[in-house]
Amino acid sequence: MERRKLVIIGSGPAAYTAAIYAARANLSPLIYEGFFSGPAGGQLMTTTEVENYPGFPDGISGPRLMEEFRKQAERFGTTVLAEDVASVDLKVHPFVINGSPTVVQADAIIIATGATAKRLDVPGAKDGEFWQKGVTACAVCDGAAPIFRNKDLYVFGGGDTAVEEAVFLTKFAKKVYLVHRRDELRASKIMVERALKNPKIEVIWNHVLEKVEGEQVVTHVLLKDVKSGKEMRREAGGVFFAIGHTPNTAFLQGQLELEPNGYLKVKPGRSYTNIDGVFAAGDVQDHIYRQAVTAAGSGCMAALDAERWLSEKGHIE
Repeated sequence: MERRKLVIIGSGPAAYTAAIYAARANLSPLIYEGFFSGPAGGQLMTTTEVENYPGFPDGISGPRLMEEFRKQAERFGTTVLAEDVASVDLKVHPFVINGSPTVVQADAIIIATGATAKRLDVPGAKDGEFWQKGVTACAVCDGAAPIFRNKDLYVFGGGDTAVEEAVFLTKFAKKVYLVHRRDELRASKIMVERALKNPKIEVIWNHVLEKVEGEQVVTHVLLKDVKSGKEMRREAGGVFFAIGHTPNTAFLQGQLELEPNGYLKVKPGRSYTNIDGVFAAGDVQDHIYRQAVTAAGSGCMAALDAERWLSEKGHIE
């Protein structure tokens, strides 16, 4: 069984940045970037245009940006496996990573598997329909795009994230409709007050999304009143899901300590998990910012932490 100084599990800005820094430190990292578990490159692979990543004043497509990240990591000596990780054994050292099919040992591991945005399972919102053609799950990432400007936008959710995204979208939208299935928001009191006082936000109570309609892009939403069952078709320029994310930690089988919301717990301001030699970066441990640039920054932190840890433990000179 091959033994590596550092194995990185995941792909996207955090994983590839960690690989770039680790490779330049002569750690010869190995990345399991995934295959069946989701698109290699993470959530940006489903983003058509990225306009808020520094260094690209004219914007760049998500897949192209991730391709450049990957090439840079490989340039410095990173080995990339297009495989999923079925499980890891963190009770032994070196750790054992069970890929599909490659199994390796690692002195240190960086977990950078990200988080998957939850979507409403309704017609028109799926891949191959209007997902990323007016339907998205990140207002901060996509809300400033020309497709959404001066349009009626719909945010679905009832928590703080939904309210925050609705408020953010008022900078660009003609009107923002916050749709919630109940008659009371779950968001904190101060956030609810902020939404209700904003003249560009209207809350549609007791409704759910039934269908997203359009031609090339989203043009309408079909809403249903959960009490009466009555449906209404409304003009829409964009649909934003704000119903949470699921951190991709199932393969860890409970071996690492989690935050109450399911994200990996790390030491404040660092990338250390509760197991010595295991580090976490990106959205799998970040439930607050969830941006490509912050994920890349945390990937850098994890690589530096891993390098120092390996040196302190005598695994590298």
